[in-house]
Amino acid sequence: MLDLAIRNGHAVTPETEGPIDIGVRDGRIVELAAAGTLGPARTDIDATGLLVLPGGVEAHAHILEPAHRGWTKGEEVWLQGPEGASRAAAFGGTTTVASFAFLGVHDLNSDDPVEAVARRRELFEGKSYVDFTFHPGIVGNPSAKLLENVGRAVEAGIPTFKAFTTCVTTAQEGVKMDDGPLLELMAVLSASGGMLLVHAESDELVTHMEAKLKHDHHDEWYNLHLVHSSLSEELAFHKVCRLAREHGTAVYFVHVTGESGAQVIAAARAGGQPIYGEVLHNYLCFTAEDYKQPDGGKIQTYPALKEDRDRDALWNGLIDGSLTTVATDEYTTDYATKVGGKTIETACGGHAGIETRGIITYTEGVATGRMSLRQFVDVFSTRPAKVLGLYPRKGAIAIGSDADFAIWDPSVERTITIDDLHHDGDYSIWEGWDARGWPLTTIVRGEVVVDRGQLAGSPEHGEWLTRRLTAEVLQGPGA
Repeated sequence: MLDLAIRNGHAVTPETEGPIDIGVRDGRIVELAAAGTLGPARTDIDATGLLVLPGGVEAHAHILEPAHRGWTKGEEVWLQGPEGASRAAAFGGTTTVASFAFLGVHDLNSDDPVEAVARRRELFEGKSYVDFTFHPGIVGNPSAKLLENVGRAVEAGIPTFKAFTTCVTTAQEGVKMDDGPLLELMAVLSASGGMLLVHAESDELVTHMEAKLKHDHHDEWYNLHLVHSSLSEELAFHKVCRLAREHGTAVYFVHVTGESGAQVIAAARAGGQPIYGEVLHNYLCFTAEDYKQPDGGKIQTYPALKEDRDRDALWNGLIDGSLTTVATDEYTTDYATKVGGKTIETACGGHAGIETRGIITYTEGVATGRMSLRQFVDVFSTRPAKVLGLYPRKGAIAIGSDADFAIWDPSVERTITIDDLHHDGDYSIWEGWDARGWPLTTIVRGEVVVDRGQLAGSPEHGEWLTRRLTAEVLQGPGA
């Protein structure tokens, strides 16, 4: 007998979509059958009129981290912890979350990524409703010992490392990685089967424009797009892609914001490089003009929002496949912290959006006719699973895959309020946004975590995931 059967829904599998019944045993998918032909199960879910999608995969979430003190007026402020973040993720149809283990920040031993991840695991285990994994993050230039340990981390199932080409703001020091050490890191990652995640901006342009706007008395936060510009992004993307060519390194650009940056990624992929681009869902809906709203600072995420044509280019890239994923850059603070910074140096970054990622992308993509349901599944679940090294265990409704599902009601029409959301925060940039389509039920490895809008699972259910990148992803533009 099956443990769980999902019947009468419209399911999206790697090969097809339509009326498919799904059988689950021991947390895995064991049967896909024509509607009405599946055998008995201990638990039945009737998905009539609903979409049955693979659970979402969030590739970029900051959880239980100290916020940058330049954004908090020097006070110690911590981002929401794993229980709140994973609860919100589950209500948004996301079943796997990738967060960070920043060496030298989360872990005082800045040379051993395996140990850093192990200590982060201790903080998440027993406190996550969904499955989780970590990217080691490198702040500044890596030591020789750290580089020696990268291969051991990849072998241990930790294949993705984050770096920065900028300190983001002159209020921070020691964050950016210089070109030489970056090239060394790329060489080690390529040799061991790893991938570089990179926040790429021209630090020289960022520093120059901050100083210029301060000198000209135009350093208000709504001028952030003049500091974190499309040109800054484009130049940094070119440099990183060129360095990556030296060793054939796979690169995942986090939070792509502009048309010109998207074009650099598309050109590199067309040339055969394993280059991937991530888009945040606020970049798909807002522009720099929205900074001028009375509380427009709440929509700021670094790098800055750009113009209408940039927003359109991001949509086009997701649809044609030259951009890979929709993520969040989850960074939940309270409202006072989020809007407290009024200058280009002190405006708080991040986005309390781990729950709304799929809701907004479905609303503005599928419900508007801009993208197909399969394209939504690709950017919400399948492609992030591939670039993280989790596919096909995650990101697919297929025999042998984990029984992770987001069951979606396409008929729901709702204006989002803070009461609809489940993160540990007191604001959302999506309050007042009209949503079409909503995740009702979320299942993680066969266990119902959210049942038709009600929390049903336990924070002890989520498991840490090891990962392995495929040759398809590492050697060419495979996602």
